[in-house]
Amino acid sequence: MTTPGTVRLSDRCDDLMQARDVVVNLPTVTVHDSVARAVRIMVLNRMPGLIVVDDRGRPGWVLPGTQVLRLTVPGAYQEDPALARAIDESHADRFWQELAGITVGECLPSRPPRPVTVPLDATLLEVAALMTRLRSPIAAVVGPDGTLAGAITLERLLTSLALVPPGE
Repeated sequence: MTTPGTVRLSDRCDDLMQARDVVVNLPTVTVHDSVARAVRIMVLNRMPGLIVVDDRGRPGWVLPGTQVLRLTVPGAYQEDPALARAIDESHADRFWQELAGITVGECLPSRPPRPVTVPLDATLLEVAALMTRLRSPIAAVVGPDGTLAGAITLERLLTSLALVPPGE
């Protein structure tokens, strides 16, 4: 039951925005790229995370920024905060230099989680629900063949939703 002047979601299906309406092209990385290059790409493009694609352009990983940061910190320091505190200041910032020859693939877990992906025809509600459930500020948008069509960032999604105020 609706009150006069209320628009039901089912009445607006033709007007609903889909992933294809808000998708943007963002740089991607592969498992062969260095971690330092991946971080530079993310930072220089002000991205909230990274999409790691395979050789066929299919997303294999969608990494939130915190997971990209995790690639940069040696595992021993992640697991033992006391070890990180034991390093003096003059050496604490040098962990970044150690990334020169390390690839993204070398830092990823052996079993990838299912990537945060949505089809081009996903509604913004579907995109928002997936990003919320998987706690990801970025979603890969894929075409019918599974190749990357682009991405939707949290900022882009919220901006798109804010353009249509509730009740209008």
